[in-house]
Amino acid sequence: MRNTILFLAVLVCIGSLLGCGEKEESDNGTVVKDQPWEGALGSIPESLRTPNPMVSSNAKKGGTLRIYSHQFPKSLNYYLEQFSTTAEIFQTMYEPLLDYHPISLEPIPHLASSWKISPDKKKFTFKIDRNAKWSDGKPVTAKDVVFTYDTLMSKENNTAVFRIGLARFEKPKVIGEFEVEFTQKEIHWSNFETVAHSLFILPEHHFQGKDFNKENFEFPVVSGPYELLSAKKGRYIRLKRRGDYWMRAYPFYKGSDNFDVLLFKVYTEEAVAFQAFKKGDIDIYPVYKAYTWVKEAIGETFDKNYIVKQKVYNDKPIGFQGWVFNMRRPPFDDVRVRKAIAHLVDRKLLVEKLAFNEYDLTDAYYTGVWPSNTSPNPPIEYDPAKARKLLSDAGWKPNAKGILEKNGKEFKFSILDRDKGTEKYFTVFIERAKELGIQAAIDFTDLAEWSSRMDKYDFDMTWAAWGGGLFPDPEPMWFSAYADENGQNNLAGFKSQEVDQLIREQKTEFDVKRRSEILRKIDKALTKEVPYVLLWNTKSTRLLYWNRFGSPTNSLGKYSGENGANHLWWLEENKLELLTASKKTKTALPAYSPVLKYSPLN
Repeated sequence: MRNTILFLAVLVCIGSLLGCGEKEESDNGTVVKDQPWEGALGSIPESLRTPNPMVSSNAKKGGTLRIYSHQFPKSLNYYLEQFSTTAEIFQTMYEPLLDYHPISLEPIPHLASSWKISPDKKKFTFKIDRNAKWSDGKPVTAKDVVFTYDTLMSKENNTAVFRIGLARFEKPKVIGEFEVEFTQKEIHWSNFETVAHSLFILPEHHFQGKDFNKENFEFPVVSGPYELLSAKKGRYIRLKRRGDYWMRAYPFYKGSDNFDVLLFKVYTEEAVAFQAFKKGDIDIYPVYKAYTWVKEAIGETFDKNYIVKQKVYNDKPIGFQGWVFNMRRPPFDDVRVRKAIAHLVDRKLLVEKLAFNEYDLTDAYYTGVWPSNTSPNPPIEYDPAKARKLLSDAGWKPNAKGILEKNGKEFKFSILDRDKGTEKYFTVFIERAKELGIQAAIDFTDLAEWSSRMDKYDFDMTWAAWGGGLFPDPEPMWFSAYADENGQNNLAGFKSQEVDQLIREQKTEFDVKRRSEILRKIDKALTKEVPYVLLWNTKSTRLLYWNRFGSPTNSLGKYSGENGANHLWWLEENKLELLTASKKTKTALPAYSPVLKYSPLN
């Protein structure tokens, strides 16, 4: 069962890389047979002896799920590359000590069968499940946990993001072969989550002695339900279900991870990918662009219900997206300039004319901590007159050519872009900025170059989107200490004594309501400083998929986005036969609900 919630925000809206002009390796012969489980039923942790309420008892094993991927990651090692596809793949191969209950979010066993917290709450002790095995048959041990900690904490490795949380701990102690203890150096409400849920354990006997920064595409020893079958740069990544997965007989796990093969297919252009999907070369296609949803997802295959077009609403966390300023360099080191630029972005026009009113404008960095149907912060409306005055107040005056100038330097900057689909939004803004004497130009690059430059903060402005967390921690993105350390999430280079103090306050606040109050204060402080031009978001997951799959009552679970399908759906042979017959006779399949809303289970 892979219900792990990602609390470390990951970038979305990723651009494409190399194309996929050839067919991937055939999966026709890939059939996984589950091997007999030789463990004792009494050894299964008690909370995992009952079925998972999010899965269906009708789920069947087998088949391939072909998934559209925007990118071919520069690494499949999540500790080195925190993009969404990398995270999804890595976390099917490696596992945390504990998981979350898919409804209550209470901790439940995973690699660890049990745990305890000391009375003073400073020590966390975990006992490794004796059934937990690596794919080469060796047991998962406490030494593997310590090795993972040491690997991430080594400054020789490109794992700086993970050192933020792990630095709050002493080096974990091996209490016994299957028992490990973490001791906090610094109290933080997220510390338990950091080691229990977000630390994906690595096999010491495989990685020891190797240059971890070069461990990108070969993972022969794993513990999770899938293993890497093959990958071809720019084309595809294939994962194979493990018939010997150590948790396969656990009642709570049954009904999860049903596909024998997960095939992530990469396409250079989204338009090409969409055509491939409509031809049947891709099974499931999450839609991130309004134009595709409204104008392209039409035609006979949709009218006859061969392809399902569905908006799924559940309780998945909502992040934010926007145009981030590099506050480390002029002209965006001046809040008046940043606010002026925000006043030149006509968000309502962009959503209405370019996004078909598919989105809601957002004026918050932490939407989830504000009461629903409230406007948490005053919106920065489109207003060229206000922009002009702010720029003038900041010392920018038109020169003889009509270009704004300050201290003999013209107002010019570049917009780092890695997705052709976002170009139209920037183009509208560039024209509006030009009217005020600002010269902006798009600097287009690919994902790898974009990522490299972002690690070094080599940009003026770019589009960044962040996933939300059920328990958001503002420290990695907004704490001043990380503004100038390469590879951190503080892309804007934001520094604020006020926000730093609020971040310190929330570290030791264990009450979620009180933390939400502090986050609201942080949100307001951020809004005043305008590190991003905040744009819009959507509460639904927009899915297109061929009508041949079975799914549980809540098709994506309670908190997941589109990747919930990878772990909860299955290939339904009856639907496949009906789809094939209907296409031959050109008859319609039965109607379905175009909108699915999360339904609480009794």
